[in-house]
Amino acid sequence: MCKHMSTLGAFAAISLAALVQAEEMAKAPAMTDEAMITSAMAAAPARVGAGATIVAMSADGKMRTLREGKNGFTCMPDNPATPGPDPMCMDAAAMVWAHAWIGHQTPPKGKIGFIYMLKGGTDANNTDPYATQPATGNQWLQTGPHVMIVGADDAFYDMYPKSADPDTSVPYIMWPGTPYQHLMAPVE
Repeated sequence: MCKHMSTLGAFAAISLAALVQAEEMAKAPAMTDEAMITSAMAAAPARVGAGATIVAMSADGKMRTLREGKNGFTCMPDNPATPGPDPMCMDAAAMVWAHAWIGHQTPPKGKIGFIYMLKGGTDANNTDPYATQPATGNQWLQTGPHVMIVGADDAFYDMYPKSADPDTSVPYIMWPGTPYQHLMAPVE
């Protein structure tokens, strides 16, 4: 198992969000490893996906490597339990940010990471990084194909709209005012 996957697995095992996702995935139709690899690769441009490490979360919340990569990106397949496609592919700095988010820790500032979600995202809350469903007072959004910049300094994020109910057709900040704020930039 590659070194970053054992760390991700440890964070995923303790994360409430990961456990909820694992429970949802256990109820969803199973995907073959080949289908998960195809799904994960679709999150990024073809050359990035082709060289990326591909991982998947099992029903117990642990990550397993489906294919080792060589370009520093890690891609995850769509979660079949969520509405709509949501595969993602991230660079090493974005993996550090994701580990912090999953582990409810503060991510390092100035360690800028990049995430592709070229198939779009499922419904998401723009005010609570840990919301798992719509609730009174939270803003639930549908996102199309986009990329994300994570881990930048606050001054970078201050240049973009930080509305609780943003226009998702232009760049905006998701989870503003939290340690996990990041730039969402549509690509269509």
